[in-house]
Amino acid sequence: MPAFAIALGSFIFLHVGVSATGLRAALTKSMGEGIYRGAFSLASAAVLVWVVVAYGDVREDPLEPLNSLLYLPPAWGRHAAQGLMLLAFLLGVTGLLTPGPTQVGFEGALNREEPAKGVLRITRHPFLWSVAIWATGHLLANGERAAVMLFGGLGLMVLFGTRSIDRKGAARNPEGWAKFAAVTSNIPFAAILQGRNRLAIGEMWWRVLVAAVAYLGVAWAHGAVFGVPAVP
Repeated sequence: MPAFAIALGSFIFLHVGVSATGLRAALTKSMGEGIYRGAFSLASAAVLVWVVVAYGDVREDPLEPLNSLLYLPPAWGRHAAQGLMLLAFLLGVTGLLTPGPTQVGFEGALNREEPAKGVLRITRHPFLWSVAIWATGHLLANGERAAVMLFGGLGLMVLFGTRSIDRKGAARNPEGWAKFAAVTSNIPFAAILQGRNRLAIGEMWWRVLVAAVAYLGVAWAHGAVFGVPAVP
């Protein structure tokens, strides 16, 4: 089995087989919440680097079967991917810069008078949805088997993660979570369209600027770093 498949499987197992199951509770009980979080973060970072390096090795091997096409991307796929990447950056960067109840270490935000502000009005899982959108965009532009494994696997993993976080939040603080869930949605913009919340650009304007700069920077460096220009 290629190292890439093992690396990707290990990364997904860490986040689904450990973090989203009873194994997490057993580990935190035995080593403590702080030590568990530190160890999990280090392990995630290390395995993610392994995934990136192994994926690069696959792409550089012209004889690797995983480089064969599973499907032919549509002609419009690259252009659609650019728009999806912008949306992914807007959600992801603003989400990282907006501490909320679904972020590790900020669960206490459920007790605030208004726990959902800024990008959390759009979705209570902005970063995870940004990864799912990022993955979808890359699936539109890449049809190789390795690409489908990478982007498809990570996309499904984070969507599963949103539901897992919801379940854990509701179990940890039922009353606070019910209040938070009543004015937010998992699916982006659903709560706003249903009239349970509103779009408040003023609460996140500088975060949006940071996200736009980050998007432009990555688009500019994409070809040099990843070997494929972001703009065809």
